[in-house]
Amino acid sequence: MAFTGGTRPKLWRFARVDFDPVRQRRVLLYPEGAVLLNDTAAEILALCDGERTIDEIAAALGERYAADVRADVLEYLHKLGERELVRDAAVPPSVRTPP
Repeated sequence: MAFTGGTRPKLWRFARVDFDPVRQRRVLLYPEGAVLLNDTAAEILALCDGERTIDEIAAALGERYAADVRADVLEYLHKLGERELVRDAAVPPSVRTPP
């Protein structure tokens, strides 16, 4: 699925962001594994609530970092979308392919 600026991303229902006390980092956990997150990735995922669009997420982070981060946010979410860890909240689950 191709994400655009208007996509409203949210985590897959079996994925969650948690804190790993051993590594002292946030991680994206899902049934088949885990992804260690840097601070920026964790901030992106914290804004993926299914309500905000990718453009809105990028604008919020752009203000925080005083930079144009839209392309980076879009690329990061697209990569997670390819792994089906992030999905478009506007697309009904019956239309999606299984993970």
